[in-house]
This record gives sequence, C-alpha cells and structure tokens, in this order.
Amino acid sequence: MIWRLALPLSLGLASGASALELDAMSSAERDAFRAEVRAYILENPEIIREAIGVLQAREAEAERLNDIELARANADALFNDGHSFVGGNPDGDITIVEFMDYRCGFCKRAFPEVQNVLSADGNIRYIIKEFPILGEPSVLAARYAIATQLVAGDDTYKVVHDTLMEFQGEISNQALARLSESFDLDHDAIAAMMDDDKVGDIITENRALAQQLQISGTPTFVVEDQMLRGFLPADEMLAVVAELRAE
Repeated sequence: MIWRLALPLSLGLASGASALELDAMSSAERDAFRAEVRAYILENPEIIREAIGVLQAREAEAERLNDIELARANADALFNDGHSFVGGNPDGDITIVEFMDYRCGFCKRAFPEVQNVLSADGNIRYIIKEFPILGEPSVLAARYAIATQLVAGDDTYKVVHDTLMEFQGEISNQALARLSESFDLDHDAIAAMMDDDKVGDIITENRALAQQLQISGTPTFVVEDQMLRGFLPADEMLAVVAELRAE
C-alpha cells in the first residue's frame, strides 16, 4: 500500500502538510493506518528516543534565543547600573555578570572558578549582582556587602565579598560584626547603612532585573548576551568567551 511506504515520512510531517489525507480515508483504512503506525513504532522504538532528542534540541535552542533577546533588552541594567561592583578589567572587551547569593553552595563552588577565569583572561570585565534568595541570612549578608561598598568603597567590598563567599559558618549580625573587626572596618557606620533605603533599593532593583531575565536560581551568569544558568567550570566559561570573541 502507498500509505505503508509513506509511513516513516508521514510521522515527521505536520498535520497541515501530511503526506496522507486522513479525513479522506474510510474507517477501515484509518484503523489499518493506525495499526501500521503502532507496528512501525514497536519495530523501531529508537525513533521515539530520536524524536525526543529533536524536540529537546529545538526547545533548548528556543530558550537560548529567548535568553539572548532578554539579555539584549536589559543590557543597560546589566552592564551599566551605576552601583554594582565592577572588577576584573573594567575596560575588558567581554563582560561577565554574576547573580549570586552568599549562602548558595553552587555559588561558593563557582567562586574559585570565576577567579580562575579572571586570572586566565585579563580582558574580562566582571560585575557582581547581589541576589539574595535563600532566606533572611542571605539578605543580611547582601545588605552588609552593599553597605560596606557604600561606606568603604569598591576595594573593601571586594575583600568582604570574597570572604563571605568562602565563609562556612552561620551568617548573623554577630558574625558580620566580627568580620568588620577583622578588617578594621567601622561596623557602626556599616550597620547604619544596612538599614538605609539605598541598600534596599539596590536589592529590589537586582531582583526586578532577575525577574525580567527569568532568573530564579544562583549562580546565573550573563556573558554579553549569553545566559549561563547554574555552575560552570572555568574552562567552559572561557570557551564561551572565546566563541563570543570569534563572532
């Protein structure tokens, strides 16, 4: 039968461009066709895996293109918000933005990888977005870090940020006070700034930006217009950077 020969092709065609006009078939012909479809799949079950693979690839590509559009639409807020810490090479040709939480285990795991990327490639601009999503201690740590930046400047913020990323204890007001003491910081001034609207506004702005970018987890990296969701080792991140430079 012609429809038997066309079966493998018809399985991959959209209904509007079907190789067969199923509506024109008799009931008996439709039953026979369905039986052939079932038999073909049972004889060749690997086509199900193949079809799922094609679907997943299409979905992944659609998500990638959507992420690119989101990153480009929010480029100014990502790269030039006027308050986020900028490290690495401020004049670098590639910018990496990290949304992070000090209590996130994967962020802590990614921390040395990011340092390796910045050490290996001296032409990367690195921006930190405080994005506390793991409860009140996360918010407390983010407020402390931002307040330190506002009170003591970027260099001190970086020292505090690095220390908090490596900190394994419970984040509390007492722990943060000890941290200030260890770096000879004016903790009273920092503590007062932690409750300032400026700090709350920065966190609110970062959260709003994350929502615009459909970011719900940490770490999330934005490398120019590429969104990298989750932990990524240094070599893979450097590969993304190299691909962007080659475009």
